[in-house]
Amino acid sequence: MGRGDGSGRIVSPEGADDSGTGILHVDMDAFYASVEVLHDPSLRGLPLIIGAPDGRSVVSSASYEARRFGVRSAMPVSQALRLCPQARVVPPDFTRYRAVSSSVMEIFHSITPLVEPLSIDEAFLDVRGVRRLWGAPGEIAALLRRRVEAEVGITCSVGVAATKHVAKMASTISKPDGMLIIPASRTQEFLDPRPVGAMWGVGPKAVEALERRGIRLIRDVRDSPIDALARAVGPALAQRMQQLARGEDARSVETERAEKSIGHEETFERDIIDADLLRSELLRLADRVGGRLRSSGWQAGAVAIKIRFADFTTLSRSTSLSEPTEVGQRLGDTAVALFDQIGRRDPVRLVGVRAERLREAGTGAMALWDDDEEQRRLEDALDDARARFGVGTITRARHVGRTGERGGSDGPRPFGRE
Repeated sequence: MGRGDGSGRIVSPEGADDSGTGILHVDMDAFYASVEVLHDPSLRGLPLIIGAPDGRSVVSSASYEARRFGVRSAMPVSQALRLCPQARVVPPDFTRYRAVSSSVMEIFHSITPLVEPLSIDEAFLDVRGVRRLWGAPGEIAALLRRRVEAEVGITCSVGVAATKHVAKMASTISKPDGMLIIPASRTQEFLDPRPVGAMWGVGPKAVEALERRGIRLIRDVRDSPIDALARAVGPALAQRMQQLARGEDARSVETERAEKSIGHEETFERDIIDADLLRSELLRLADRVGGRLRSSGWQAGAVAIKIRFADFTTLSRSTSLSEPTEVGQRLGDTAVALFDQIGRRDPVRLVGVRAERLREAGTGAMALWDDDEEQRRLEDALDDARARFGVGTITRARHVGRTGERGGSDGPRPFGRE
């Protein structure tokens, strides 16, 4: 099983059997770090940590040289530097990452129109309909890897399989800079000996619950009674895991994906214990989320908050809204109400607000009256003013004077991953 530092990787030999396949999962290798090396070749071969150098931030990404010292994404930069004191800390440049990602995605679309981006650095491709143009799936995967390296200058890893789940697992195992092909007839042989944590969508808490019951391998998931799985992870996840463990995955490559959530979070320069200040920050973040919802044409059906304390304990709370909204005021009031339900009042280092269960604005039933109408008019006016005079020049009075506690000058970073 491949690990995050690249050890234990498995790759297919040239000309490997790709019968029954057609789904590719392509994943850039240590994407942020690779783009920084592309920008500054003197960084090549060095252990790199992508993150703010103030020691308060977390690792956005790390090169494989740093990962071999135990550095991982979402780890505090201070901890990462203790593990790898010789590492170079490079501030992230998301404008640069988006530009490189766009170039990579253009290559994907030049091969097949059936491309499903999962994030800035990975995508599924369905290549079953382009065999006459480009060859068998294994040949197409090799072509993609060559083109990404030659035309963009970074490397990627590719999993080739009959289903999305197996293709994603295969790309992970082949990292970095590898390709693993799983012919349809050998799907079960591939799955059975893998640990349950290798399954897509199975997190650490689920793994812990399963292992307590002796369910450690995907083979164990396949063979376990569904009731035993349900007691460990709940009925919905149990059913999905057992289907995936049998190689059953009917999901197709979706070329149009609606955003599942929109969020912002903020890491403070120093830990904050003032509850009123934390409430104000939640309101400010909710305003930012509301602005992104309006600009994207979405409404939120639920709101979630994220609170990380000084000891790095992280709590999340969420609730459904009575009516979907894109109004920052209502998102903020809901976020504050969720915060007030948390009894713990230890110093806080990070807060976040996220809009969930998104739907297109205007697709729901019309209410007899709109409780948010006045606030919506106000926020529309603020949007217009910001468009004319700049985002940083217009804000609510309640936010004025609150910026001194926040980390960095660029405001909150969106939830997300590498």
